[in-house]
Amino acid sequence: QVQFVESGGGLVQPGGSLRLSCTASGVTSDYYAIGWFRQAPGKEREGVSCISTSDDIYYVDSVKGRFTISRDNVKNTVYLQMSSLKPEDTAVYYCGVFLYFGRCPRVGDYWGQGTQVNVSS
Repeated sequence: QVQFVESGGGLVQPGGSLRLSCTASGVTSDYYAIGWFRQAPGKEREGVSCISTSDDIYYVDSVKGRFTISRDNVKNTVYLQMSSLKPEDTAVYYCGVFLYFGRCPRVGDYWGQGTQVNVSS
């Protein structure tokens, strides 16, 4: 059973920064990616960013240059540093495990409970 420990999120003004963190355990596959997808009110879920065990990295076009994903192998934790946040980044962000890197633009195969990110003045 894949389990997640997520933290971060909250309320921030436009232009501000937040950092999400996620630790996933129980993944049995040797190759997988871990990252985030999000769902805004009234919109479909979309992959935001992920990093694979081979260090392949994906970003959705709308966050390129603003978000950075990284991994601490000692802590087995992945981080998403979000900068220059915009109101359109407001969503529930779900940490997910993607069994194939090609799934990163979509929804993870496993995911956590999610954390709310609100960007508003």
